[in-house]
Amino acid sequence: MPDLQAYLDRIGYSGTPRPDLETLVELHRRHLLAIPYENLDVQLGRPVGLDIGPIHEKLVLARRGGWCYEMNGLFGGALEEIGFSITRLAAGVGREQVGDAAVGNHLALRVQLDRPYLADVGFGDGIFEPVPLRARPIRQRGFGFRLERLSDGWWRIHNHPLGAASSFDFAEAPGDRSAMERKCAYLQTSQESTFRKVTVVQRHVPDGLVVLRGRVLSQVGPGGAERHVIEDRAEYEHILRETFDLDAPDRAALWQKAEEQHRTFLQEQAAAATAPPPRAG
Repeated sequence: MPDLQAYLDRIGYSGTPRPDLETLVELHRRHLLAIPYENLDVQLGRPVGLDIGPIHEKLVLARRGGWCYEMNGLFGGALEEIGFSITRLAAGVGREQVGDAAVGNHLALRVQLDRPYLADVGFGDGIFEPVPLRARPIRQRGFGFRLERLSDGWWRIHNHPLGAASSFDFAEAPGDRSAMERKCAYLQTSQESTFRKVTVVQRHVPDGLVVLRGRVLSQVGPGGAERHVIEDRAEYEHILRETFDLDAPDRAALWQKAEEQHRTFLQEQAAAATAPPPRAG
């Protein structure tokens, strides 16, 4: 970790961090409230990786956000510096649907205290606090999650019903870094990658989540979501700056991408509405 104190300042933590549960919970909360999840560099074709130096420079010094490899990479580095025992996990978002091809598309953290905990500040709209590895329903801030032990020995955490992804799976063994690096590169370059298809910025706020996907801004709480379509570039830039506290790069290009993505979304909706119903039999 290049500069632990700079990270603690970034998330607004003023105490003396210790490798205990109280510190872990507080850092987890503060990280999510301070640093947004975003894939803007992927959208702009700017390569990102797993090395802690560039991640620290981007998320801490430049006050940007990042995706799972960066968010949990930074958080894991800070926890290690404090003295926590952590394991980086090669998790799989959507493994429930597509199998092991998903493994490595998400980085999560296992933290060993009196018992093992799942910590994850990189899922975007997932858990707000670390959770013990124990199969059970989970309730946080009114959002419902569920942790399940699978028959193959893996774990599955089910996201709340308003989440963008329904679940991810993880094993407790250390993830293969080279495999995650390959998956990280694939998600940035493949035309099939959802990270290439839509601009996403999201952030935890005290009463829920605020999510920007393309031109649609959503305020998400346990009872539902209120959505608003952004009208123009000035409003888009204002939301990036004021709602997400982001001095985003190349905002003109990002707005152009958001407009294109919204047009595609509307065209797909219209096509689905006029498509003939499937034939029986």
